Parts: sequence; C-alpha cells; structure tokens
Amino acid sequence: MSTGSLTGQVGLITGAGRGIGQEVAIGLAAEGMAVGLIGRTHETLIDTLKECVRHGARGIAVTADVCHPGAVREAVRTVQRDLGPVDFLVNNAGQVDQAEVPLWEADGNQWWQVVETNLRGPFNLMRCVLPDMVERRQGRVLNLNSGFALRPDGRYTAYATSKGALLQLSDNIADSLAAHQVVILDISPGAVATDMTAGMPMFADTTEWGSIPYVVAIAVDVARGRFDPLHGRFIHAGRDNLEELLSRAEAIREADARTLRLRPYGPGDPMA
Repeated sequence: MSTGSLTGQVGLITGAGRGIGQEVAIGLAAEGMAVGLIGRTHETLIDTLKECVRHGARGIAVTADVCHPGAVREAVRTVQRDLGPVDFLVNNAGQVDQAEVPLWEADGNQWWQVVETNLRGPFNLMRCVLPDMVERRQGRVLNLNSGFALRPDGRYTAYATSKGALLQLSDNIADSLAAHQVVILDISPGAVATDMTAGMPMFADTTEWGSIPYVVAIAVDVARGRFDPLHGRFIHAGRDNLEELLSRAEAIREADARTLRLRPYGPGDPMA
C-alpha cells in the first residue's frame, strides 16, 4: 500500500520503457513521486507513463538516446520545465554484449555501443542533472550497476568494462558530491528476468531469478534516503543483507570498503 512518502519529489528514470526501469518508475509513482521517463521507444514509454498516472502521479515521457548529449540536455530541460527540479536520478538504461565471445571476436561497433550506453549515458545525465542538485544542496543518484563490475569476465568484456568504469566514476565524484549534500549509490539488482538477461546465453537454463519487486523497493528506499549512510558505495541487492550493511555503514566508510581498489600483494607492495 502506498504511503505517499515521495510526494513532492521529482524522479528521472532512463530506460523507463521496459524491464527494471519501467518497474522502478511505476514503484516511485506509486509513492507519489512525479516521474520523468526517458527511453528510445515512444510506445513503451507511454505504456509506462499510463501506469504511473494510474497511481495518481504526474509524469512525462521524453524520447531520447542517452548516448547523445544534446538529446539528453533537451530531455532534462523538458522534465524540469514540466515537473520541476530533479530530486532523484535513476541511471538504468543499459546494453550488453550481443554474443559471448572473446574481445578479438567481438563486433567492434557493438562493443563500443555497449560502453557508450552504460558509461557515457549516465555521464550525460549526471552532467545535466547534478548542477541543479549541487546548487540546491539536495538530490540522489542511483546507478543500476552489476556484479560484472567487480570481476573479470571474458565473455562480456564490454558490459563488464563499462560497469566497472561506472562504479569508478561514482567513486571519483562521491567526495565532491558529499560536500554538497548529494548522494550517489551503485546498486546491482542481481540476476533478474528482463529482456536483456533473457537474451544472454549464460542465463539460458536459469529457473530461479531475483525479485524485481525487491529491487523496486530498494530504489524507493534510496529515494527516501534510507541508504544515504552508504553514499558512494556498491550494494548487491541479490546478495547483501541490507540491514547488516546499514548497521556497518560507519565501519564501511572508515575502511573505504565497497569501492574498487587495487589489492596489494603484501605489505611490501609499493602500491599498498
């Protein structure tokens, strides 16, 4: 049951026409948040918008490719004009390698398209949204990331590289944002059933998937500020005990944990 806990806030969700982006947008709208929906396909965005409006939320759908700075800039301006300043940015739009092959066998153009969507897309959105958040000294950014960011995978080199770079980007700007009361988090939804994962051979025989409603509930809690103590960190929705993470938030910050770091081979490592 909705509590209206996000009434008065404005969210901007990319890749909102289907999958996790669609469900997150609807979940935020159900809690009273006005939602700006960005995606490449007008028809699917309108489907999402109808569901959001059904919950009584204000919303707008804007067709744009997140890889194109000009299109993103105009889309953000439209959302701000019609709904108001953005309080919550959800960078969800993403692509994955179209084949499980090593780098030297990959389609070079598609490889870079994946990296552009998964890294340049969030960069473009943050470049447009963060200045206002910083000026108002409030706002939250949620990057939908992946466990691929933390481990090498020779089958999905573009996806893994882009997600690792996205996590590193969040880490690089976290301190600057904290000085202006703006929070950024990278959260992996885990293996959930979407059009994208359904097309990945590695999941062909998967019968047990993670819960999309659970991911939506986490996104709603991020918007509420529940996870602010974990600012700049990586959270894995499919594996983490979130209560335990929150209870350890101070120790996690002090240890600089849940960030990408080089692991020294020992005390004598000059990079230690």
